[in-house]
Amino acid sequence: MEMIADKIAIVQNLWPFLLQGLWMTFQISILAILFGSILGGVLGVVKTLGYYPIEKLINLYLHLLRGSPYLVQLYIIFFVLPSLDISWLQFDGYTAAVVSLSLYTSSYVTEIVASAIFAVPSGQSEAARSVGMTRAQTYRNVVIPQALQLTIPPMASVYVIVIKSTAVLSVIGVAELTRQGETAIMRMPGDIMFIYCLIAAFYFAYCYPVLRFSKWAEGRYGSIGGIEH
Repeated sequence: MEMIADKIAIVQNLWPFLLQGLWMTFQISILAILFGSILGGVLGVVKTLGYYPIEKLINLYLHLLRGSPYLVQLYIIFFVLPSLDISWLQFDGYTAAVVSLSLYTSSYVTEIVASAIFAVPSGQSEAARSVGMTRAQTYRNVVIPQALQLTIPPMASVYVIVIKSTAVLSVIGVAELTRQGETAIMRMPGDIMFIYCLIAAFYFAYCYPVLRFSKWAEGRYGSIGGIEH
């Protein structure tokens, strides 16, 4: 009973501290998801337009981001770019976290959006063009609405990855959930395992609704048939 009481006391003591970290994690992840989805959505659409030079540039962008660890990208944005002495590249920890995670998110969203557009049957576009729609009108009114529904299941999974990737931000001093937990461990070195379990529980509480939504969306929008149904 004494051990249980000790653990309850630790939870009560760390609860406000970890909530602050969770709030920072929430802010950064939501901004990264928002900006990354917008950028990735635009790049995904452009990639399907058939402009060869632009498509190659987008593919290079994707290879660089998806082919290197996120931690390396974070270090480049936080440590390397400021050394160039360019004023608009002088990022503080918070800004570097949002920028790097947004770019990382966009690399996944671009592929998801492009794949969803290619998955829409070509007959849909041909029918739209046959009734006099321009290419832009066909994309806006026929292709993209269907493709967006197809992106929901994989996008939700990417968002969970983004949320969990915020744990890396502790290395540049951002006071997100993992950083707050590590600070707590320095104060209570005898309860390392329990504090890490608390951190994991907070991440689970944040990610679980997104995971459930992903599962539901996969059944609801997982195919063209699901859209038409």
